[in-house]
Amino acid sequence: MTTDLIQENVTKLIISLIAGSIIGAEREYNNKNAGFRTVILVTIGATLFTILSGLLTQGKDFHVAGNVVVGIGFLGAGAIFKEGNTVKGITTAATVWISAAIGMAIGIGEYTIAFASVFIVMLVLLGFIWLQGFIDQFNREKTYKITVSCHKYNVDEITHFFKESHLKGICVYRHKINETITYTHIVKGPEKNHHKLISLLQSNIHVIEFEV
Repeated sequence: MTTDLIQENVTKLIISLIAGSIIGAEREYNNKNAGFRTVILVTIGATLFTILSGLLTQGKDFHVAGNVVVGIGFLGAGAIFKEGNTVKGITTAATVWISAAIGMAIGIGEYTIAFASVFIVMLVLLGFIWLQGFIDQFNREKTYKITVSCHKYNVDEITHFFKESHLKGICVYRHKINETITYTHIVKGPEKNHHKLISLLQSNIHVIEFEV
């Protein structure tokens, strides 16, 4: 390996470090489980595998680099978890996936594509938050756990709360303990209607407790 090639590959790793740091900083700031160091390592790792793939095959076959996509798929899956009836971590998994793609672009020397992708990723993660919030104003899905007395309410009477708030609720689970029963509902509708539902639940003396 020539000195020029060594310098070029080291430069690629440094550029990969910078690209991964930019994306990883956003993930770390928002306290995601795949944060600053994880995204950096994924980006550098993808760059390194791409470099090695080119060296091993003299640039004729990127089969090794292709397997990076499969490996990152397993790593990204580890960032996805279920909390109650809500699946979380999908955006973080997607961020890990695209960070690897950026690392591979750097590995083959496509710096313009790589940093254009970094810009687009940051635009989506930071700039599109307002757009997501705007969409949620019209249709937001939330999970409600409502505990009531078995003697006073049944599932049909609880759904009256949703109708009064102009929301659509589907019961997905119920759990009875002694004289109380807890219903879990997936509820969809405008954000302002969710606020109305919460007010109704707070003011109703027969609702023992609820969780959103």
